[in-house]
Amino acid sequence: MYTLYGALASPYSMKIRSLLRYRRLPFVWRDGAATQEALRQVRAPVIPVLEYPDGSFANDSTPLLYDLEQRHEARGVVPPDPAIAFAAHLLEDFADEWMTKPMFGYRWLEEVDQVQMSRWLAFDNLHGGGLKTSQSWAEQFRARQVGRMPMVGCTRENFGLIEASARAVLDILERRVTSAFFLFGTRPSLAEFGLYGQISQLATDPTPQAMMRAEFPYTYRWCAHMDDLSGVEGEWADEPSDAALELLGVAGEVYAPFLAANAAALAAGAEELEMEAMGHRYRQAPFKYQAKCLADLRARYTGLADGDRARVDAWIGSAWTDLLSPR
Repeated sequence: MYTLYGALASPYSMKIRSLLRYRRLPFVWRDGAATQEALRQVRAPVIPVLEYPDGSFANDSTPLLYDLEQRHEARGVVPPDPAIAFAAHLLEDFADEWMTKPMFGYRWLEEVDQVQMSRWLAFDNLHGGGLKTSQSWAEQFRARQVGRMPMVGCTRENFGLIEASARAVLDILERRVTSAFFLFGTRPSLAEFGLYGQISQLATDPTPQAMMRAEFPYTYRWCAHMDDLSGVEGEWADEPSDAALELLGVAGEVYAPFLAANAAALAAGAEELEMEAMGHRYRQAPFKYQAKCLADLRARYTGLADGDRARVDAWIGSAWTDLLSPR
């Protein structure tokens, strides 16, 4: 029996909870105060934290996903085809590292979202706790999160690109889910779980939820299905779907130049990265974690056999191949 310590308002918690349900791995879900003790068991204090049956703890959703893949053979989420597995991983990384920006921006940019979500997060964390205590906690948390907006690039000046990229992803999914729920066959890959984690929050917060209900209603409903896929049986496809290829195109248009600008800023010791995509300018401080993501993508890409890499090249476009090729 596993124990997953997380929160309903955490996209990565929802990603791993959905994954465990799909894979039919027995687990207990714990949130609120219980997560604080679990966070003391890991190096980086971020949720979700997974407690293993042997009593050990680990976090960071992507390594968790791959570790579970090694431990449990049935109902895996990494496609067996190496080229398709790379494409799915790239989309999962795009979801984790870029699509978190619309999630965070929509949540903390407008007052209506700040108020409701800070109060709901307080309610979730305290399991009630009394209205006075809860709202005091909410205001402190709200101030902290709003204060972090510039650091993660979620400013009004940047939100044009953030929102444009989110809408592009939602539009692709809206056209896909009305005919098929998944991107690489009739079963979910790691890509869908990464996307679901972030979009589950857009489907909850007031402003993006209203947008999704009005403009992307089937993707909104898709999130409810993604929450528990334990009854899904399916097969892998031989090639990525058109929707997967379109999403790779969006990632190439937005995420690839972001990773390139981040790496260049870190190499130059600059305090800010700058790029332009989808007709919008974007600036933020560089982050070392995204440099690790780029290094991992490069290692996976160069580790492909020549034939598999040629297939990947045909899918991902020059923005990615230029960035990922050996230097």
